[in-house]
Amino acid sequence: MNKGDKRRKKRKYKVRYDRIAAVFIALIVMAVVITSCVKGIINNDTPDDTESSGNETVTSEIPEVPAETTPPETTPAEITDSNDLTTTTTTTTTTTTTTTTTTTSETTTTTTTTTKMKEPLPDGYTNIPIDSEGVYSGNLVEVSVNRIYRFPEDDTNIVTLFDHIKTEYYGVSDFEVKLDEEVIEHLNDLMQDFAETQNNTDIFVIGGYRSAEDQNQRYNNGISGVMGGFSDYHTGRSFDMGVFPQDGSSSGYYSPTGVYSWIDEHAADYGFVVRFPEGKEAFTNERARTQTYRYVGVPHSTYMKQNNLCLEEYIDKIKSYTINKPLEISSGKNIYKVYYISADSGSTTDVGIPLGGDYEVSGNNDDGFIVTVKVN
Repeated sequence: MNKGDKRRKKRKYKVRYDRIAAVFIALIVMAVVITSCVKGIINNDTPDDTESSGNETVTSEIPEVPAETTPPETTPAEITDSNDLTTTTTTTTTTTTTTTTTTTSETTTTTTTTTKMKEPLPDGYTNIPIDSEGVYSGNLVEVSVNRIYRFPEDDTNIVTLFDHIKTEYYGVSDFEVKLDEEVIEHLNDLMQDFAETQNNTDIFVIGGYRSAEDQNQRYNNGISGVMGGFSDYHTGRSFDMGVFPQDGSSSGYYSPTGVYSWIDEHAADYGFVVRFPEGKEAFTNERARTQTYRYVGVPHSTYMKQNNLCLEEYIDKIKSYTINKPLEISSGKNIYKVYYISADSGSTTDVGIPLGGDYEVSGNNDDGFIVTVKVN
């Protein structure tokens, strides 16, 4: 073996470290590239908070639900027929992400209080405070099927007629009939004058005051068509009369015929009117009857008699007269002024009355007061 062959043989087994290094570097570069690609693929599966769309940037935010708000439940549609079949419905729910901006503004509320202006008082008059509940008391309170009576404690003084009657002039059917004490005083005067001028004592009072329980019993028994609370008899100012002739002839309900017509002709002079006059059924909502009288007081009875008005009509008419433009009524030798004052919403109402004058105030059992002033 020559020297040349030895050298070639030696080079054959020589390790080329430069090539090994190049290969190793190439492998590292490939590993880096592969890793970057894999990472990019993985990151594409998880979207960023910011998505790019053309030149716009859309921010996706989940709106916060207030603590007091309960998200509505999704209820699948159901179809049920007469066989109670159940149909399964597939429901697709779409969630929309919305950015909500709330603007808080300050609002100022102004409350306006309206005060009802009272008309000026005429000379010689002054205001007095009267309990607004007083509209339910007085000789002119209207009680009917449309207007309940409240039984105010200070309205009347109900007493037994038998203990106060002038028996020499008229009679009473039993010991149970009751009326207001003031009514009995005027009734005694009326019956005394009738008996003395007509020489007749045939009139008897056969019915008067009724409690709510009494009236309900009549209603339940079919005797009356009016329930308790809605009967004018509750006031103790209404009563029924009958005729019981001393000669033993037929008796019955009072009717203004013959000698008895004097009562109908003169009752208004004593403060009495027919409570349910003929032809006024549309106003009273009661059948007409001649035997039922009601005390309203003078001069109201006079005006009602002269103008053929029932109580309901008169109460309504008075509302058009004021303290400065009153209704003037002549009764006998006296002149009266009558006017209406609406009740205030408060606990008391200012009612105009004459200084040192003779006057009366009555409620109408609805919304105001009726003032009666005696001029002379």
